[in-house]
Amino acid sequence: MKSITFKTVVLVFGLVGFSNLTYAQSDRQERKKPTFAELLKEMDANEDGKLSEAEVKGPLKDGFSDIDTDEDGFISEEEFKNAPKPERKGRDK
Repeated sequence: MKSITFKTVVLVFGLVGFSNLTYAQSDRQERKKPTFAELLKEMDANEDGKLSEAEVKGPLKDGFSDIDTDEDGFISEEEFKNAPKPERKGRDK
């Protein structure tokens, strides 16, 4: 009797753990890079169709000089499309 109960407990916790793991992975995969239009809508305060360093935040602000390849002080749609991917923080492999 104890053997069956132990096996049942192990099976239940194993299934719960596996379902949480797959949920976490699918949640991570759903995050996608926003489009330039979405960023303009969210950050382009003066609505000029470009993103200045003062307007952006997060990874765009941190890597502004790397993204602004023509060094005009703005991120254009083309520069955004060619931008390097930001480094992930807090994950050691």
